[in-house]
Amino acid sequence: MSHATTTDLYEATMALSYLREGMTRQATFSLFVRDLPRDRGFLVSAGLEPILSFLKDFEVTEEDARDFASALGRSEQDVRALVGLRFEGEVRAVPEGRIVLTGEPLLEVTAALPQAQIVETWLLSQISHQTAVASKAARCVLAAAGHPVIDFSLRRSHGPEAGMQAARVSTMVGFAGTSNVAAALRWETRASGTMAHSYIEAFGDEEAAFLAFARSTPGPVTLLVDTYDTFNGVMTAARVLNTLQRGRGCAVRLDSGDLEALARQARDILDRSGLPEVAVIASGGLDEYRIDRLVRADAPIDVYAVGTKVGTSADAPYLDSAYKLVEYDSMPVMKLSAAKVTAPGRKQILRADGLDDVIALADEAVPDGRENVLQTVMESGRRVAEPDTLAAAHQRFIKDLAALPPDACRIKEPKSPLPATSARLRELTSSVRSHLASDIEQRRAREAGEQDTSVSHASPAAADPSRPSCGQAERR
Repeated sequence: MSHATTTDLYEATMALSYLREGMTRQATFSLFVRDLPRDRGFLVSAGLEPILSFLKDFEVTEEDARDFASALGRSEQDVRALVGLRFEGEVRAVPEGRIVLTGEPLLEVTAALPQAQIVETWLLSQISHQTAVASKAARCVLAAAGHPVIDFSLRRSHGPEAGMQAARVSTMVGFAGTSNVAAALRWETRASGTMAHSYIEAFGDEEAAFLAFARSTPGPVTLLVDTYDTFNGVMTAARVLNTLQRGRGCAVRLDSGDLEALARQARDILDRSGLPEVAVIASGGLDEYRIDRLVRADAPIDVYAVGTKVGTSADAPYLDSAYKLVEYDSMPVMKLSAAKVTAPGRKQILRADGLDDVIALADEAVPDGRENVLQTVMESGRRVAEPDTLAAAHQRFIKDLAALPPDACRIKEPKSPLPATSARLRELTSSVRSHLASDIEQRRAREAGEQDTSVSHASPAAADPSRPSCGQAERR
């Protein structure tokens, strides 16, 4: 079984129907976020690299077709048309690390309709999760105001794959390390960790545990000091570090309680013990809100380790993301559903200094002082360049972050810049909307005429006004 079957069932049924109906002309789908979550002044584009790897290798195999047939309760011959379906289209996307605003396309896919449709689920799941977590992690970096932030989220993530993604995107926005060994090796970041309370409990004696841990760990160590009593724990840690003549690079870790007060107490004990170079690390349910309060209070905390609330983007665990058809066979299309209207046509983000953005049509000229944000990253199902690096993505993030208005960077009640819409896109939207509205009115008129004709003949329905006609029953 390949990743081709990691999709919603209706993607397969729609693709199969398109193939049978001969609907294989070029289609463009746009992936965007309708509204930003509460307390988000911006989003950070993430997840593109894994998507390109998926699309490059996408193919429905014979085995996949058998699996689809089984899931659909149909014969293998009935789904035979799916075999050999590959992605051979184009992808234009916002490069990872760049900041995006509400309504802006993170990527657009143009391919034969069945190809562009069947990959929808994978693209949405990758982009939505990784962009949500990257945006949460970026806010932690902002809140920490220059203090290092470490990813401790793996054990509380929604599965190992989600934990790997969290480590990756947090590295992209500037985290200093991760507890996830596999992620540290893969993404070439620092593996960072301390000890668990169970380690100390197993020894039964805090000092014995600290000594044993230090003896088995060459170089700097970090000692967890709040298993029993934090004051005594810090005192014991200071005694052990002095006994072993360890100091530089070492740290004590606070994992619970009033972190501000405990950090001040720990700092005082360490300084009075002749260990000013020993750092204080804080963890335990941290997110950007708690980090912001601690930094504003000038708590003597050197490093912040974040886990559950960041790896799951706890206050905004999903994005209102959508993957919508905007063009088929060179004809712009749009959705008119209440509160879910989409704009037609292939698009581009035209950006000026200060993230002064305009959402425009893809073929519009780029005015002086603006740049195209969406870049072509795949043509004919193949990458147009070598895989991107997290270092490059990080530099893009730093540049865009510096350009954001200060109000958008606030941790509480940020004010997000709103992109404008180009005149041509507004005109196209109005034209397509009017055309669709006219078609709807014409259909209603035809249906009303057909209904009038049907009730002019004698029938049981006409004799009993409370009984619906066949046409009325069908419309229900």
